Amino acid sequence: MIAAVVALAWANSPWREAYQSLSGLTVGPSALHLNLSLATWAADAVLAVFFFVVGLELKHEIVAGSLRNPREAAVPVCAAVGGVVLPSAIYLAVVVGSGDAGHRDGWAIPAATDIAFALAVLAVLGRGLPVALRVFLLTLAVVDDLIAITIIALFYTSGLEPLWLVPALALIVLFGVLLRRPRPPVWALVPIAVVTWVLVHESGVHATVAGVLLGLVAPALPLHGEAHGRAHHVADVFNPWSSALALPVFAFFAAGVTVVDDGLGSVLGEPVAVGVMAGLVIGKVTGVLGTTALVTRFTPFRLPQGIGVRDLLPVGVLTGIGFTVALLVAELSFDDEHFVAAGKAAVLVASLACAGIGGLLLRWDARQARTRDMNLDGVDDGEVPLIGG
Repeated sequence: MIAAVVALAWANSPWREAYQSLSGLTVGPSALHLNLSLATWAADAVLAVFFFVVGLELKHEIVAGSLRNPREAAVPVCAAVGGVVLPSAIYLAVVVGSGDAGHRDGWAIPAATDIAFALAVLAVLGRGLPVALRVFLLTLAVVDDLIAITIIALFYTSGLEPLWLVPALALIVLFGVLLRRPRPPVWALVPIAVVTWVLVHESGVHATVAGVLLGLVAPALPLHGEAHGRAHHVADVFNPWSSALALPVFAFFAAGVTVVDDGLGSVLGEPVAVGVMAGLVIGKVTGVLGTTALVTRFTPFRLPQGIGVRDLLPVGVLTGIGFTVALLVAELSFDDEHFVAAGKAAVLVASLACAGIGGLLLRWDARQARTRDMNLDGVDDGEVPLIGG
């Protein structure tokens, strides 16, 4: 957040041309087609570390975590799908309805939830609420990001060169094999990861997908008498690098939206910005709550013990915190910098609004009396562990 604020302040200061020059500074070997701007390095290479951690967390949740049991995961998984489809539909309705159909490529901007920020708000302001609510939000956000990653790979890939993907996939398999050895050779794993990133970048697929795929091949179950799976352990090692380096660097180059030239009101008045804000603030919560209501009403699936429908109101609002992936998709959606700026400004405004509103709703929810059967399944919830309890 500090990096984003510094970027916004610099990009709208009298010295904003220096920020633009720094973002556009080109470095890297041209022979390998890697003479990229610093902003591109941040979005394609540095952010790949964050996506690697996302891949590790996905693998852990699918094999040994909240997505392991399909029956328990069914409601948040369906809620995640609803939280992707409705915001995208709202965005399309706004831009097409306003006669701005040429910018419908931004439909995926309000689709993604920022796991880190959403869980951070819940951890700080959700004290006294069931721990199961965190698992629900984590499951929902993980599936949400998996869908967003798939969307990036399928719809935001240009000039695909599939032959580059053959050696990339071979190296990804080798990476997974080496990670399963009793003592994984770090000296080999790092070069393999770097070369894989280069190959995926050359293929035309967005290079951050390489990070996700490398994370997904890590073993999630314990091996060789270890207490935890390698995916869990490697995520612990890389999380500080992701949080303290990758995300701030990306935020610094991605959030530097210049609005003083056109005016903030003009930028946020663009149909692109209105569609993104409506999708994140209205579409996310409506999609999550509406899908949950339908699933629990017409299927045998139920909310986890201790969670009531009212608990999902703040959770639904928190899913509107788009930030990282939403900023990335905004960059990939448009060629015109004015509309990139409109999309990014809308993501920042909507994410801040959802964090604030969601936090207030969490404190309201925590002060309400709770029953012994919050999920209305006819079974006593028993002793429910609480966040911060």
